[in-house]
Amino acid sequence: MNNHTNNKIKEDKNQQPKNNDAEVTPEETQKVEASGNEMNKTEKELEKLRADLNEKDVALLAMEQERNDWKEKFMRKMAEFDNYKRRTDQEQQNIMKYAGEKLVGKLLPVIDDFERSIQHITEESDVKTLQQGVQLIYEKFMKFLNDQGIKRIDVVGKPFDVHYHDALYQQPSEIHPPHTVIQEVQAGYTYKDRVLRHAQVIVAAEQENAVAEETNPSEEN
Repeated sequence: MNNHTNNKIKEDKNQQPKNNDAEVTPEETQKVEASGNEMNKTEKELEKLRADLNEKDVALLAMEQERNDWKEKFMRKMAEFDNYKRRTDQEQQNIMKYAGEKLVGKLLPVIDDFERSIQHITEESDVKTLQQGVQLIYEKFMKFLNDQGIKRIDVVGKPFDVHYHDALYQQPSEIHPPHTVIQEVQAGYTYKDRVLRHAQVIVAAEQENAVAEETNPSEEN
């Protein structure tokens, strides 16, 4: 009885699997492989993200450096422009301040002539000689003005022109046509293509006005 029982127990033990480890199914293997691939994919994406971030950081640093460079250039140009503007303003002020320097310098010889004439005037001075001296100085001065582009307006015998003449009044004239300048009261001058001063003149009246002016005094009497 005991031998039979022992043999039975031995047979039952022999029938049991010798490997106690659990068997792995193909599905489980695929899941494990898939999980590993997913982890690898995640790691690669992380690496790529890190690389992209590094590239962006480098790009941002480069852009910041470029911005600083442009800012420095801009500030330098602004400083140069301020210096140029200050220098130009000073030059313009000097030009305006000393604009008549050359003109005055050319007038000095005329002043010298006047002073010499005054020194030679005495009670016994010849009036004719004095007159000739003043005339020479006047002609020299007028030549100077002409050289500077300042010219006297020729008016007597010219048709009246509002651009150059300022009529004080009209006067009858037997030798001048109507609206013709017959007398200059004050000289006018032009500077190159501009009128410095209009000439004040007397203009020949029309015949009807002349007749009226002649008859009005008798009517009043």
